[in-house]
Amino acid sequence: MAKISIGIVGLPNVGKSTLFKALTRQDITIANYPFATIDPNVGVVPVPDERIDALAKLSASKKKIPAVVEFYDIAGLVKGANKGEGLGNQFLSHIKETQAIAIVLRAFMDPGIIHVENSVDPVRDLEIINTELILKDIETVEKRLVRLESEVRGGRKEALADKELVARIKTVLEKGDLPIADEALAREVAENIRLADLNLLTLKRQLYLVNGTPQDVSPALAARIAASGAGSIVVDLADETSAAAGLPELIRKAYEVLSLISFFTTGEDETRAWTIVRGMKAPQAAGVIHTDFEQKFIRLEVIESAKLLEAGGWSKAKQKGWLRIEGKEYEVKDGDVLEVRHG
Repeated sequence: MAKISIGIVGLPNVGKSTLFKALTRQDITIANYPFATIDPNVGVVPVPDERIDALAKLSASKKKIPAVVEFYDIAGLVKGANKGEGLGNQFLSHIKETQAIAIVLRAFMDPGIIHVENSVDPVRDLEIINTELILKDIETVEKRLVRLESEVRGGRKEALADKELVARIKTVLEKGDLPIADEALAREVAENIRLADLNLLTLKRQLYLVNGTPQDVSPALAARIAASGAGSIVVDLADETSAAAGLPELIRKAYEVLSLISFFTTGEDETRAWTIVRGMKAPQAAGVIHTDFEQKFIRLEVIESAKLLEAGGWSKAKQKGWLRIEGKEYEVKDGDVLEVRHG
């Protein structure tokens, strides 16, 4: 699939840049892959996965290429961003380029670090961020409704259904809710290719990183995050041990909230992790490797990575009868090792 991109979002001085630097300065032991900063605000980070290491060792691969996530360090948001306050327009346009949003909330107390709102209150900060996203999206859908009303009058057949759907989104937003929390509505919008260019901020998956210790997380904050249905982790970014443990979990959570999984190809030349959406069928998964594979797909040879490792290699797994032949309707599973047969 296309690149996976996560925007790191939050108010100023909450730890966004600390998180970004920690992510992009991980010790990288994998050769020939550009884990680094693409530009000052974009970093490419490998997805932690022990399976790729084990498969590469099994196959004596010359190269090992893990799945990666792009993290965007987005300028700090302030109240009024939807009207251009601070770097508001830049901030909100950068979020549009990402698939999900990692919201950093400051829970740690440090009088030496000024808070833009003059006090530490992560629940309030969470509400400020989501309110700004909501207000910007209301502006976006109002503009689209004007256009759709004109198209309805002009007799465009699909415009009426689109108008009704956009009006439903507006109703949710005006209540102060995030449309992403309504799974049926979010799915309906995602499946409507005519509305893809709306690219609503409040329809992006969210996860929360609370910068502090578990003791800093108040019951009110825990309840608010739980109610959102978003993924969350608590990391003390100022503590190297906490950060080292928390960052791989953040990347895994990003995969989880986007419903992503990894499958593998392995051989002497390279072992590689490929990223797909959970539930993707065999021809589409093969197409991630190469577009021709989808168009000329015949079948897959499949084995779970754990079973391949247990067998001690592809030929030994074949001798044991552990390889499966799967056709076009097979849904590729997390951890599958594939060999694609194509015309």
